[in-house]
Amino acid sequence: WMEGVGVRWVMTDRAKKPEWVDADLPSVNLMLGYLAAALLVPMFVFGIPGGVVADRVNRKKLLLLTQFLMMMIAASLLTASVLDKASPTFLLVLSALQGTVMAFNIPAWQVLYPRLVPRDELPRAINLNSLQFNLARVIGPALGGFLLAYSTSLLFAVNTLSFVGVMAAVAFTPDAPAPKRETRHPFHEAMDALRFVFRRKGPRRVLWGLVVYGFCANPVLQMMPLFITDVYNREAGAYGILLSTMGVGAVIGGLAMRLVPAWYPRHHLIPLSVFLGGLSIVLFAAFPSFQLGAAFMFFVGWFWLWSFSIGFTALQLLVADEMRGRVLAVSNTLVFGAMSLGSVAAGAIGDFVHHFNGIANPQALGVQLGVGIMALILTAAGFVMLTWRTPEIDDLKPGDPGFESAPGFWRGITGAAHRPAPTGRPEPPMHEPPSVG
Repeated sequence: WMEGVGVRWVMTDRAKKPEWVDADLPSVNLMLGYLAAALLVPMFVFGIPGGVVADRVNRKKLLLLTQFLMMMIAASLLTASVLDKASPTFLLVLSALQGTVMAFNIPAWQVLYPRLVPRDELPRAINLNSLQFNLARVIGPALGGFLLAYSTSLLFAVNTLSFVGVMAAVAFTPDAPAPKRETRHPFHEAMDALRFVFRRKGPRRVLWGLVVYGFCANPVLQMMPLFITDVYNREAGAYGILLSTMGVGAVIGGLAMRLVPAWYPRHHLIPLSVFLGGLSIVLFAAFPSFQLGAAFMFFVGWFWLWSFSIGFTALQLLVADEMRGRVLAVSNTLVFGAMSLGSVAAGAIGDFVHHFNGIANPQALGVQLGVGIMALILTAAGFVMLTWRTPEIDDLKPGDPGFESAPGFWRGITGAAHRPAPTGRPEPPMHEPPSVG
């Protein structure tokens, strides 16, 4: 998270310099969109091969290798910053290399912890993983914003050293060899995963929900430096505060899962999270106030975690372990591809508005409209998903209790069709995160 903060901030600074603007090069809106695409397109291209590799090799060794390569990329970024050679082109190239390595790193992480915990503990393990990920979102941006106030090189130096701790933690985890199974040609194994995802209604609907969320929600992260500089007229420290607020919301949202009743199914909870996440981003983009932006960003983080955590939990519970890496790789591929396209689309909207004459502060308005329009699409998608629900997400079949439920937005929110008759005894929370310590 520190690295992302620094790279987006440096890109914003370089693309707003007079020599860049006077040369009629792409606007800062587009450059931030291109930066997202440079990171995410390689993950789209290599995502499925990365999942095949994660299913075939020792996941622990793969993690150690990919973490080492990312540390080398971070060291290159540090060197360029010290030598003042971190040009926009260099940042795009380095982000593309980072995305390539992450295409193999992410499925290795995702298939590691299901091998380390029993299946009935898997939802809690996934939620705990999301919590620690978002704790990093709290600490990383806050530290990044603090370090930016002193030096971008200092930020990149701390980021490079942080990989040592991650590699040490991975080194002390139990070994995670690939499950013994009959191996086939990688192409056929990848096709098995594609057939599983697209021919089964439950996984397919979960995946489309994640793709829509990635496409429409990711611009708020990519364009956040422009909210700081052009909408709020603040300095680098405010960037870290805003991202940390999002992380705090995500952590509290993860802990709040224990408040969701056990009977409330995922095929209601996922679209509800999508709808509320889109609405939170709409409100964030609508008001040019840093204080209000921080308040709405808290809820953006909350429902960001719910959407992705619950969505990927549903996928993991629907797939067998020997295919998990490939299925998650298919999902990652499409989600990351959607994220890159969404960021470019939001940047294009902002760039289009920026060229209108007679508008007061067109740069700020363009950023707000780019993020806000994408968020309105997300809100509408959540409304549709919540009105016409998909019980197959919970692996329900025709004839199972709760499979048949009349369409309706309010019915989707309340989940009344699934509410059990009162028994006088409280039920254990289905979505409760694991206790720590």
